[in-house]
Amino acid sequence: VVRRRLLQRYEHQPFISCLAGFYSCRWKRYQRRRTEPGKCCCKPRECMFFPLLVGAFCFSLVFLYMWGEAKNDYNNFDWYNYGNLGFWFLWSLVLLIVAAILFMYITLLLVLAMCLLAEGQQLHLHWSHKIGTFLVLVFSITALFIFSVLWGDQWKTVRLSFQVTAPYLHIGAIIIMVLLSWPLALHAIRADKKVVQVIILGPYLAILLFLFLIPLGMYSPCIRETGTLGPKPTLIGHRGAPMLAPENTEMSFQKTIEHGGDGLETDVTISYDGVPFLMHDSTLRRTTNIKEVYPNDTAQNAALFSWDTLQELNAGTWFLKDKPFSCMDSLSRADENQAMNQSIYKLSNFLRLADSQNKLVIFDLYRPPEKHPYRNSWINRTLEVILNESGIRPHLVLWLENDMRSFVQSVAPGFQQTMGSKAPVEDLLMDNIVKLNLAYTEMSSEDIRKYAEANITTNFYVVNEPWLFSLAWCSGAHSVTTNAVHMLKNLSQPLFLMTPQQYNIMWILTDLTSVLLISLIFAL
Repeated sequence: VVRRRLLQRYEHQPFISCLAGFYSCRWKRYQRRRTEPGKCCCKPRECMFFPLLVGAFCFSLVFLYMWGEAKNDYNNFDWYNYGNLGFWFLWSLVLLIVAAILFMYITLLLVLAMCLLAEGQQLHLHWSHKIGTFLVLVFSITALFIFSVLWGDQWKTVRLSFQVTAPYLHIGAIIIMVLLSWPLALHAIRADKKVVQVIILGPYLAILLFLFLIPLGMYSPCIRETGTLGPKPTLIGHRGAPMLAPENTEMSFQKTIEHGGDGLETDVTISYDGVPFLMHDSTLRRTTNIKEVYPNDTAQNAALFSWDTLQELNAGTWFLKDKPFSCMDSLSRADENQAMNQSIYKLSNFLRLADSQNKLVIFDLYRPPEKHPYRNSWINRTLEVILNESGIRPHLVLWLENDMRSFVQSVAPGFQQTMGSKAPVEDLLMDNIVKLNLAYTEMSSEDIRKYAEANITTNFYVVNEPWLFSLAWCSGAHSVTTNAVHMLKNLSQPLFLMTPQQYNIMWILTDLTSVLLISLIFAL
């Protein structure tokens, strides 16, 4: 008996030793047991924990996919945290890295388990991995719950992403099913009862059949006949080109123009003495050096400062310090010097720049707070600047503000009236609306087509990622507001574009190849 134990201990099985070593920390042959024919692959306690491992894999995969597709809005997430924490950090990138590491860890454990099952070995997950699996499961579920509560619109982004990634996710799912067929076939054949074989193979075959047929109900606007793709959406710079220069500054809008942007988007606030200027936030803390110049006024509303005071502030040094986008390119020395000397931009100067370059303009107009001298005349004051001080041609102005729209149309009939929400076509035509400015999560090729038939164009904001821009292009969007004019301008055709014939060939070849491989595995 002793001699047999020694022979088992030193028997040369490097592959199985590595599998069991990493999975169970059982490196010696005598520490392992093979699964007997007709018996369970693990002890009852391990049988209870294996579903947790599978659950951790599924939840971590869902969170990784969700957060990966949310990259379009990472900047919003980071600034949300800045507003709550008071300091800037690329939390979105850190979260993506953590999610990827946890998913790879769980995937490795699951692959080791499948390989051990394929070799007929019993499973025994080490206690440290059990703790790790539990932590990954808790982290993934908690993260998904928090994002569902605080940032539920990201699930709309995920649903949109399926319209471009579904054909490729389908292939990935088929590949996983082929890989799973080996351990399943082994244990189904070794089972001594028909009931056990049905329990093992029934769900597997049902899922496989579902995956084979799911393309019949799949829809993607990027799968279309040759020659049916519409023109490329025009690009409107969101606060200029905020990946290349400080947002809402003259430099930012010049960068948009340099890279071929078709329009400029901004945000307008009115100073205490009636000067409209460009500022997105309600305070000056994020995009100026007010903390250094007026440290006691960092929380004060931007509209409560006079224009002379606003002119004292620097609106560019924060950009070089915080680097607000994870994918920012390095600036040249000349651009750094220019960014360091940016100041708050007046609306009148912004409009003159747009008019000189024949660029469309669209802006959110913020009503001043209570007790502000222009609280009740904010629209009138803005119209004075547009019509009398800037000299911009009216047709370049996409008027978005809904208050006093009838008055604005009577004073400035040349403005292109723009609505910020969906509405029945009849109501839009009654208000002379010619363009819709919608969040990209409301993208629908059917709605775009319906509005286009009534000569109402659609603009979606904020579209930064190439896959999302490709979806907007394939869906028929007329324009998008973006932080990445310099990147999207170079896109010559939508990503993932294919004809129905090409997709059918890919689908059928994938299914036939998987059927052949699975049949061979079960036959062997």
